[in-house]
Amino acid sequence: MNLHNSLNLALRMEYISKSFYGVMALNSVSLEAVKGEVHALMGENGAGKSTLMKILSGIYRKDSGIIYLDEKPVDIKSEKEALRFGITMIHQELNPVRAMTVAENIYLGKEPCYRFLGVVNQKKQREQTLSLFNELKISISADATMKDLSVAEIQMVEIAKAMSYDSRIIIMDEPTSAITGKEVAKLFEIIQNLKSKGVAIIYISHKMDEVFQIADRITVLRDGQYIETRPSKDFDQNTLVRLMVGRSIGELFPKVDSAKGRAALEIESLTQLGKFQDISFKVRKGEVLGFAGLMGAGRSEIMEAIFGLHPVDAGRIKINDKYVRIQTPVDAIHYGIALITDDRQLKGLNLKMSVKDNITIVNLKNITRFNQLLLFEKENQISDGEIKRLHIKTHSRNQIVNTLSGGNQQKVVLAKWLLNNPDIIILDEPTRGIDIGAKTEIYKIIGQLAEQSRAIIIASSELLELIGICDRIIVLYHGKICAEFERNDFDQERIINAAMGSLTN
Repeated sequence: MNLHNSLNLALRMEYISKSFYGVMALNSVSLEAVKGEVHALMGENGAGKSTLMKILSGIYRKDSGIIYLDEKPVDIKSEKEALRFGITMIHQELNPVRAMTVAENIYLGKEPCYRFLGVVNQKKQREQTLSLFNELKISISADATMKDLSVAEIQMVEIAKAMSYDSRIIIMDEPTSAITGKEVAKLFEIIQNLKSKGVAIIYISHKMDEVFQIADRITVLRDGQYIETRPSKDFDQNTLVRLMVGRSIGELFPKVDSAKGRAALEIESLTQLGKFQDISFKVRKGEVLGFAGLMGAGRSEIMEAIFGLHPVDAGRIKINDKYVRIQTPVDAIHYGIALITDDRQLKGLNLKMSVKDNITIVNLKNITRFNQLLLFEKENQISDGEIKRLHIKTHSRNQIVNTLSGGNQQKVVLAKWLLNNPDIIILDEPTRGIDIGAKTEIYKIIGQLAEQSRAIIIASSELLELIGICDRIIVLYHGKICAEFERNDFDQERIINAAMGSLTN
């Protein structure tokens, strides 16, 4: 697999295998990383990406295989050793010490001290932080408290922290999952800066568009096995998908042509000052209506306003030809609306509760007697039925929901709301952070709901997703509707131009 001059290789992992309780997670997997390149590691959840990177970063011990750094074999026994070897992993779930300053976080555990006193030299610590930021072109105050920073800024601090260890290999796990387009551009700028310094970056992401934008090479894993490595320019989306999941991109979007009925929901001139203005549209029974637009265009804000999470300044809502007043989510639920939010872990699930508890939590009235006594047998039957119906992969109904994969967590959220039998289902970023196989299962569920004459609204930042499953797409720009496309007229370039405010007729 050695495709490069050995002098340029920062990392070579050969025939790495790892099993857990007799189940093979990695089977003779190999990976190379070249100095000054971004190497994307692609595959579905369960493909082995995280296991391979945890072995590299010292979290797991490999069962067999060899790791070479600068062509010298090494045995990485712990995270501390990995840091000593210049390997840093920036995890998807950022976990800074929020009460400390930026400088204190960066040098936590390796604080510069006065030689004889053992006291932290805060002036030197601050100067070193500023020097790092200057080198990486990061504009964040060294004295800022971490709790006051945005997610993107925390990520920048984590990158600086990685460089404070003189890292030569940085692993980035889903680094753009919770940041805006502008912040992604800044992150990519910093990555290019790291490349120029000879740092090898291993980049894990479910977002294909950004992988093609930032990666020099791509390695694909599937079911714990190495599949292929190519320069990113030698891939296209269809080829990459086929290698990752064993089927073509056309099979990922099982579009159902459901019968369309009368308007289930009509929005008239809905306005929330500073967020969106004069929003009018209708969605019919059996229709899948998509909302596209750049970050900050108002997609989520409109969906949450319809659901009663935020008050509006003007506009009216009509359901089944009758005007209704929705001031709270309770009102929305009463009128048959469900909202699957854009952040399932923060807004959609109680992560410490079981699958069963999460599924039944909004439907307690149907599993209690006298609104007080919980009918355990009925609760078990209902949750088991939803687990089977939506093909939720779980050991049992009592498994803690936080231990499920992202795709199965999303199915739990769907099950919870579908128990209320809603007529109008709003899905905000329905496949964020889940792998390609799980996305297809979610799309199938959406198609089944449309066939049942439910009205479906999908707000998504993934244009390919909207084109694949929607009957109609409305495009937002700066909080206003700027274009609308019927399925027969879907054109990726024109939709992107509309979202950027530059659509030309």
